[in-house]
Formats: sequence, C-alpha cells, structure tokens
Amino acid sequence: MNSMCRRCVVLHEWTNYIHGWQDRWVVLKNNTLSYYKSEDEREYGCRGSLCLSKAIITPHEFDECRIDISVNDSVWYLRAEDPKHRLRWIDSIELHKVESGYGSESSLRRHGSMLSLTSAASGFSATSTSSFKKGHSLREKLAEMETFRDILCRQVDTLQKYFDGCADGVSKDEFQRDKGTNGFDKKRLLNNHFKVPFGLLYLNWPLQLPLPKGMNGIDFKGEAITFKATTAGILSTLSHCIELMVKREDSWQKRLDKELEKRRRVEDAYKSALSELKKKSHYGGPDYEEGPNSLINEEEFFDAVEAALDRQDKIEEQSEKVRIPRLTPVPPGDAYSVIGTHRPLHLTSDCLSQVEDVVQNHMTYSLQDMGGDANWQLVVEEGEMKVYRREVEENGIVLDPLKATHAVKGVTGHELCHYFWDTDVRNDWETTIENFNVVETLSDNAVIVYQTHKRVWPASQRDVLYLSAIRKILATNENDPDTWLVCNFSVDHDNAQPTNRCIRAKINVAMICQTLVSPPEGNKEISRDNVLCKITYVANVNPGGWAPASVLRAVAKREYPKFLKRFTGYVQEKTSGKPILF
Repeated sequence: MNSMCRRCVVLHEWTNYIHGWQDRWVVLKNNTLSYYKSEDEREYGCRGSLCLSKAIITPHEFDECRIDISVNDSVWYLRAEDPKHRLRWIDSIELHKVESGYGSESSLRRHGSMLSLTSAASGFSATSTSSFKKGHSLREKLAEMETFRDILCRQVDTLQKYFDGCADGVSKDEFQRDKGTNGFDKKRLLNNHFKVPFGLLYLNWPLQLPLPKGMNGIDFKGEAITFKATTAGILSTLSHCIELMVKREDSWQKRLDKELEKRRRVEDAYKSALSELKKKSHYGGPDYEEGPNSLINEEEFFDAVEAALDRQDKIEEQSEKVRIPRLTPVPPGDAYSVIGTHRPLHLTSDCLSQVEDVVQNHMTYSLQDMGGDANWQLVVEEGEMKVYRREVEENGIVLDPLKATHAVKGVTGHELCHYFWDTDVRNDWETTIENFNVVETLSDNAVIVYQTHKRVWPASQRDVLYLSAIRKILATNENDPDTWLVCNFSVDHDNAQPTNRCIRAKINVAMICQTLVSPPEGNKEISRDNVLCKITYVANVNPGGWAPASVLRAVAKREYPKFLKRFTGYVQEKTSGKPILF
C-alpha cells in the first residue's frame, strides 16, 4: 500500500472536561491531519486540521490506545480502538512526515535577514558616554607616552651622534699616531667649546683630534639626565595606564557579572512562564483528570475543587434570590405507612423485599448511639448538629460511612421526610444536581430516580441511579414517637445504563426523623414552638473512581453540614405559617 494514500477512520478525540471523549471522522492526507464531526458532515468543512511537518507524536505512557499530537501550543488527544490500531496510525503519520519532504534540504533553506542598517550600526556604537568619561584619563596618558617617545627618540639620536663622533675621533687619532704626529693641546680642545665628559679628559687617548661637524654645544651630562627622566616618566605613565586598564577590567567584569545575572533571571522567568503557559494551555486535558496518574497533586486538586464549590455557592445564592416559591401539597401520613390504606400497585416482590431489608437495617443500626465507639470520629459539631465519620478504604477508594445527628425546632419528621423525598421540589434545595428524572414510579411511596451531579473539576462527573422510598414506622411502645424514614439505595435499571460520560456512584442514604412534642401550657393548641424533630442522617457513598483521600474527606467535612443546615432551613421556611402535619 502506498504510504502517502488517504487514510480515513473514526477516532475518539478529547474535547473538554465536560464532554470528554467524542467520536470524530479523522482524515490523513497530504501531510495534513483533519477531523470532522462525522463522516456525513464532511461537506460542511473540517472542524480542525494540523500540518504534520513539525508535529510531535507522543504515545501515552499508560493508555495503550491514546496518541497526543502537538504543534506548538496546539495539542490533539486521540484514542484508537485498540493498541494495534494506534500503532498503524503512528506509522502512517510518520511516513507522511518523511515523504512530504520534511527534514530535506529544501525545507531547511535559510532566508535572508531583515536586519536594518540602523540596528547594525547601533551594535558597533554601543559605547556609552560614561565609558568615554572613564577612558579620558587613559587617552591622556597614552598621549603623554607618545610625547615621551618623541623626546626619547630625539635624545637617543643626539647621544648616538655624540658616541659616533667620539668613535670617529678615536679612529683619526690612531691614524695620526701611526704617522708620527703627536696629539693636540688639551687647552685648544677645551677652547673649541666642545663639552667633554669629565672622565674623558684623563683617558690615555689623544684629545688633539678635531670634533665632528655639528657636535659643538652638546651637553652630554644634561642629555643623560634628561634621558633618565624620560625613561622614568615612561615607566610611570605605563604603570598608570596598566592601573587604569585593571580598573577598567574590574569595572567591565562587574558589568558582565550583572548582565549574566540579569540573563539568568530572565531565562528562569522565561522557563517559568513557558511552563505555566504549557500548563494553562493543556490544563483541561485528560492528564489532569482525577486518577492515580494525574499530573495534578493533592494540594492543587483540593484547591481546584474548593474553588469550584465556592463558585457554585455564589451562583446558588444569586439564584436563591430570584427563585419563586412553589406550593406543594403534603399527603396525609397514612399514604406512606406500611400499614395504611395504600398498597403499592407496581412494586415487585424483589423490590419490596429489598426496601424492607434496607428499612429494617437502618432502624436497627442507624439509630444506635455512637457514644463510646472508637471507630466513629466526631469531625464537626455546630450547636445541635454533630457529624461523625468512620474511615474506610477499599482498593484505594474512600468509602467512609458518615452519620449526622441534628435537632430542628418548628417542623415534624413527616414534613422533613416529605420534602427530602418529593422530586417536585428537589431542585429547590439540592444544589449539587445538574439534572434528574424519574425513571420509573413503582408506587406512591417508591420511585427509581436517575440524576447527574454537577462536575467539580478536576474530579470526574458522577451519576447515580437509586430507588427512593418513604415510610412511616409506627412505634412499638406507646411512649416512643413514630419514625419517618426516607431511604435511597442504588439499583440497576434497563432504561438508565452507565455511560462513558459519567462515573456511576453507589449510595445507601437514609433520612430518619422522630417528632417530639412538648405539651403547651393550659388548654392552648400545639404550635410549632412545641415541636422538635430529631434527625439522623446516614450516608454510605462509593464514589466509583479514584480521588485523593484527603480531598474527599475535606470536601465531605465541608459539604455535609452545609447540606443539613440548608435543607432544614428550607423546610422551616416552607412550613412556616402552615398547619402542622404530624
């Protein structure tokens, strides 16, 4: 098969953290990788394309079906059907890159520089005014050395002429001695205004010889002293020049060190900015989702979750101000009682048995006092509300059972359980739900509900499918109050199968309420001031996926008390001024 042929197939592309992986029609042709939303929508144009000439293909380290293709800051996350399919795609992409001419001499041709004459000239005239000021003394000393050099050259020439004349005189004297002519009169020699060094008058060579022309008036001693002074001046000036050059070198070294330090800081800032840019550009990628191989650490994970929850709280506060209250009738108590006149019409024997088992289990264990049980830890205590937790982990997944007790005045257990169970008012007080629907109504007191919870990045989105039943449990002792209970526990249903978009969580939750009435004084009617409801809330949740244990526990400690206060406050507001429903 020709390696440059067109290749088309459906691949999974990571879109964003809300929609996750989506099917895309991907086309590889002429060194270009393009994708369409589907094969049928090709006529509307591609949704995106990449030139593979400079693309970097990276097979994922842990996901055997995933390919990451990056060009500069643009990254595509693709998933094939299986590892073999991924390998074929990688080979095809690499062949397209090679055969398209990438890496050849033609693609590496350098173009002319657009450097301007002004910028080029400025590079050769970078000496600052301060540099000229610092070099002023050095130029003066160099000029002095030039002057000393000229003086020294003239002095050397004068002395050389003198010594040459002396040498010529000695030669002539020897010549005349050979001819028998004795020397000259010393007095005549001195009268010729020829300055002879003192020591030469006592030498055994004839002084009668005539002096060379041009040598009359030379002061040998003065010339010698001047010569010594000139050489001393040269040495002094040279020493000063060396000192100035050393100082200049030290100054330039300090400036160089400063520039190197500035460059180091700039390079560090550049690397840091580049790292942050890459992190931000890819922050919504699948590598930052929850999981044991997530690139985000626990502290960043918690900060992100907490920030998302804070945003949801603010949105909920704003929507609460404009929410229109709805009037919902509350059915009489015997409608929810097992021994009442109502009997479930569609509740199968299996579901009925399961509901009864769950209810009995909660009535037996959930109402037990936790005093003295070392396994339960008191994590929150605010007035009458106490929240306990028992730490349990299974295969790295946090499964902490949670139990909360509370006491609320002015409402009954019937009213609390009704608003907790009724799906018509669910969105009035439940702020974590994105959407929900009743999959099946089993009876007047039992429904199967499917709901998806709002995504809290970087955690994956969760959904739950559960059977929700409300019951009134009559007291066996006339001195004990009746008990109202709502139990929600996970079930399976053909009309709500798990999807790739959400992780299916498992729950077993119960809201158990008992109403206590204090008799009013005299013959007054019972008012809401005489009513107190004791609440026991139990939650066993399996999140169905991996997340840091410390983060889950911190979020649970924050959210459960807030939920209880919000829900009980909602019921108090809804029942205020209405007849008491026992």
